[in-house]
Amino acid sequence: MKKIMFAILSLISTVVIGQQDGWNISTTNSENYTGIVLSNGQLGILPSEHVFGIKHIVLNNIYDSDADLEISRISQGMNFGNIEMEIDGEKITDANISNWNQTLNMKEAKLTTSFTFKDKATIYYTIYALRNVPNAGYIDIKIDANKEILTKVTGKISTPTTDYQKPRNTYKILKDLETSMPILQSVAFSSFKKHKVSTSATFIWHNINSSSESERPELTHSTSSEWDNCLSFEKKISKNSSLEFAWAAVECTDKDFADPKSESERITIFNLLTSKETLLQQHKYLWNTLWGGDIIIEGDLQAQQDVRLALYHLYSFGRGDNDLSIAPMGLSVQVPYNGHIFWDSELWMFPPLLMFNQDIARSLVNYRFKHLDAAKRKAKTYGYLGAMFPWESDDTGEEVTPPFALTGTFEHHITADIAIAFWNYYRVTNDKAWLMEKGYPVLKEVANFWVSRAVKNSDESYSIKNVVGANEFAANIDDNAFTNGSAITALNYATLAATELAIKADPEWKKVADRIVIHHFKDGTTMEHSKYAGDQIKQADVNLLSYPLDIVKDRQHILKDLKYYEPKLSIEGPAMGKSVFSIIYARLGDANNAYRLFKESYEPNRHAPFGALSETATANNSYFATGAGGMLQAVLFGFGGLHITDKGIIQETPCLPKQWKKLVLKGIGPKKETFVVTH
Repeated sequence: MKKIMFAILSLISTVVIGQQDGWNISTTNSENYTGIVLSNGQLGILPSEHVFGIKHIVLNNIYDSDADLEISRISQGMNFGNIEMEIDGEKITDANISNWNQTLNMKEAKLTTSFTFKDKATIYYTIYALRNVPNAGYIDIKIDANKEILTKVTGKISTPTTDYQKPRNTYKILKDLETSMPILQSVAFSSFKKHKVSTSATFIWHNINSSSESERPELTHSTSSEWDNCLSFEKKISKNSSLEFAWAAVECTDKDFADPKSESERITIFNLLTSKETLLQQHKYLWNTLWGGDIIIEGDLQAQQDVRLALYHLYSFGRGDNDLSIAPMGLSVQVPYNGHIFWDSELWMFPPLLMFNQDIARSLVNYRFKHLDAAKRKAKTYGYLGAMFPWESDDTGEEVTPPFALTGTFEHHITADIAIAFWNYYRVTNDKAWLMEKGYPVLKEVANFWVSRAVKNSDESYSIKNVVGANEFAANIDDNAFTNGSAITALNYATLAATELAIKADPEWKKVADRIVIHHFKDGTTMEHSKYAGDQIKQADVNLLSYPLDIVKDRQHILKDLKYYEPKLSIEGPAMGKSVFSIIYARLGDANNAYRLFKESYEPNRHAPFGALSETATANNSYFATGAGGMLQAVLFGFGGLHITDKGIIQETPCLPKQWKKLVLKGIGPKKETFVVTH
């Protein structure tokens, strides 16, 4: 039955997702709709299939309590995107429009919707999360009138009742010299008063510098409820003419500003009095710079779109200037996972970002350094030395996993995963000042943790007992293969870092690393843990010893582990497992199996109409940025043959699928190198 479900899901995702070109994905079908978020690393705007609809807005690094689970949860922002429009007294709805079309332009990070209202008008609107003004959303609107019409447009700030206390809604017209600046504003505290949030918005007329104020529509303020703050205008549009304007909003919090209310007004005024051309040109310039790191696939348009969409999301959810990390779902949704930070960031998203954008990659590792003291407190709390990073982290750096979940208490490999990302950042950037200031302090404390965490056996070997491994189906086990392998790697990396800085390494690091046990079956196949008996697994665990840890190196051993564990992967598990298998097969030169597993790693998880990824083939939550990271690693480190080494990034034995004509990896590493793979 599961095989049939897998086939059906794969067929659906293949058939319904439109194909246009490598940068644009369009749809005319709003059924079974999963939107693609517009994000700039500070806020995420999730459009809907409904005309002028925004499902919600998510604010990065703004956490308050989840009343049900009693843990932290990332906050929704005030929703400033749900515009209403009337033409000749009739409200535009899904039911009275035709020719509906949406196009996601990944190159410029914008979503354009167009439709026809009866025989009267064609309307276009484009949503941006401005990369250059990270607290701002911008909706650019154009109405083409086929006959003379009277248009009424209402912009709205809606405050989610689940995330906020009752807002204070205002409207005022600020004046300086001869300039009038209308500002709609809502200010509220988050549910448990942890944060103050202010949203300001206004209409922008694109000819503001050339027309007098008297020519602009008069604005009317209203409140349809205490949670909605509205601003409207009416305007006649003559036949065969157009009206072009924008609805622009700014959302600020006391996390970033001492006075978020005033700052949201200032940024709104900045957007109001800066031309559309200037604002959007800066946004496009920054995205064009991001796309200096790109993957080009010739001969497979669908794969090109899918891979670029994955990269688009990692770029969207990260910034190089905020020292924040990326949650499994990025800034697309609150649930699942409450916007918390997991190993997903270091093991899955970080490596592609490290290849293409060292600035964003540095933010991810700096986030962990920023919370080193909290990790040291956690280690002390549980009786260990060094630093013990939480399985789920938020803006406090403390453990925020729900208490019922064993992962929060026992899934300790994340502490090693973080150290691995730290050393890889240094290997790629060779930034010795960063290594001394931030990298080595983390590597040292992580190594001290593993020395205290390991238990000495009677034969002088070391075990790591009572953990949850990467395969979370198995809890409270001893000597989990990946946990032990990642601990070995982290300990060795700490020694290398000390040597690099001419610091004497603690000899216990190497001693323990050399003696941590990894168990095997009689035929040499790696055991997932000391008592593993062939159970189904949630995701790759043992095979991570081949990639990315490079502990299992022998070809026959690698193949044994691959063939043993692939059939045991559950359809209920996340996508990354098959990405790992794909990478390993590609590195062995087996293009057919590598391509098969590459496609299986994400195609069953794609959702119409754009290809948004869910965590599993049977789930509908998206966008799963962790899966994007796995997919991109399959291309970069599998087919592309890239390796992170002590000499930097090198290419060894790339492996091109027969379905592709050429693979180009552009903008790799600090030198922005290009790697080309052909048959």
